[in-house]
Amino acid sequence: MPESTTKTATKYLNFIDGEWVPAKSGDFFENRNPAHANQVIGLFPKGGKADVEAAVGAARSAFDAWRKTPAPVRGEILKRVGDLLLERKETIARDMTREMGKVLAETRGDVQEGIDTAYYAMGEGRRLFGETVPSELPNKFAMVVREPLGVAGIITPWNFPLAIPTWKIFPALLAGNTIVFKPASDVPLTANHFVEALVDGGVPPKVVNLVHGGGGEVGNAIVEHRDVPVVSFTGSTAVGRGLAERCGRALKRLSLELGGKNAQIVMDDADLDLALDGALWGAFGTTGQRCTATSRLILHEAIHDRFVDRLVERAERLVLGDGLDPKSQVGPLVNEKQLEAVAQYVEIGRAGGARLACGGGRATAGALAEGWFFEPTVFVGVTPSMRIAREEIFGPVLSVLRVKDLDEAIAMLNDTDYGLSSSLYTRDVNAAFRAMRDIQAGITYINGPTIGAEAHLPFGGVKETGNGHREGGWTAYEIFTEQKTIYVDYSGRLQRAQIDNR
Repeated sequence: MPESTTKTATKYLNFIDGEWVPAKSGDFFENRNPAHANQVIGLFPKGGKADVEAAVGAARSAFDAWRKTPAPVRGEILKRVGDLLLERKETIARDMTREMGKVLAETRGDVQEGIDTAYYAMGEGRRLFGETVPSELPNKFAMVVREPLGVAGIITPWNFPLAIPTWKIFPALLAGNTIVFKPASDVPLTANHFVEALVDGGVPPKVVNLVHGGGGEVGNAIVEHRDVPVVSFTGSTAVGRGLAERCGRALKRLSLELGGKNAQIVMDDADLDLALDGALWGAFGTTGQRCTATSRLILHEAIHDRFVDRLVERAERLVLGDGLDPKSQVGPLVNEKQLEAVAQYVEIGRAGGARLACGGGRATAGALAEGWFFEPTVFVGVTPSMRIAREEIFGPVLSVLRVKDLDEAIAMLNDTDYGLSSSLYTRDVNAAFRAMRDIQAGITYINGPTIGAEAHLPFGGVKETGNGHREGGWTAYEIFTEQKTIYVDYSGRLQRAQIDNR
């Protein structure tokens, strides 16, 4: 919801306590188009601790009525939200491309994932399963039910500006929690669109609160607030580790979805055309800015050279440009800081002894000079100990490694601090099942790239990729609910459990 349009830019607002309001500081920050860095999309409120305090207070005041709303009714509301997202899909997708950069086909998919998650949540409104089990005593009933925790703090990244917030917010709302939502500062307009859909769809206004601003001010205030019992965060492993320490001291529930260093294995019996398509999409889709991006490509030595030749030829033909241009296949990096980080990793790769096969620099031809574009980059001769093979780059940089057999390939894939997504291309069903058993990752694809998530399946990883929770599917509802065990004794006499039943 804009506040006003000036000659320079439109001003937008936070949504707190059922109203669109400016930050209490009165300050704003710029939201720029990464394809045209001189283009300001809008000005957004620079929130802080006082704004979070107001948002948490509003969410707390709405909690009792919302938790008592029957879960199927909450699900029907979220279904209406999904309908509105469907109606507004093109508008949201185009604005998402303008502020985040990825091509329009991808932002449409991002919105569709949110729609799918809404419709899945509607069904879960009639499936918030508890359990009933026999009691060990006569005339006694035992059951377990799920209850909401209270105010949920939701802190989301910029690479999937609608999909990831819906993964968190729809389950939290369906379970009966209220929300304080802090989106990444690179994608505030998409967050405003989302909150407008939530309110227009029937979520009571105080149930959802939106506070824009930096992680140091808004994010920390959410995490440290005593009345926020559960926090869900997607972002870097370094930030997640710090959040875990603080939430641990407060005995606060925390769900972390963090980094990845994903690998695709291609064996000598694979469909190489299919594997090539998968490697290109996995490495350079979303300009490599995905926690599930294919950052390592592990090739069997028998097909290594010819596969690399084809990979480089295809990578060099990818069309960079404004994501709103139908001809563009790869958009810009999200901001100048990300561009500098990727460029630094290219230098680290060169200094470490890897050979640059293509790309490696900022793309500046023609209109590309207006934005933060980086060439699709392929390194060969990479070894597992090199930094570019171990650290998350979050850009269009692919490291190619060579192996002799499947055992070496799986060991190399597992040789990382992360464990989010993984991929194997092979026609050998026995090899596929060995890989499914032995790969250390939360997600494994056979004959598909490392990316992609379906709304009804768990999403998350092992090792430093997270802290064990899974988003998506039925598992997301475990994050936002507490289990209560209930006994009903209808014996009419005192029964003292183990004292009386033995």
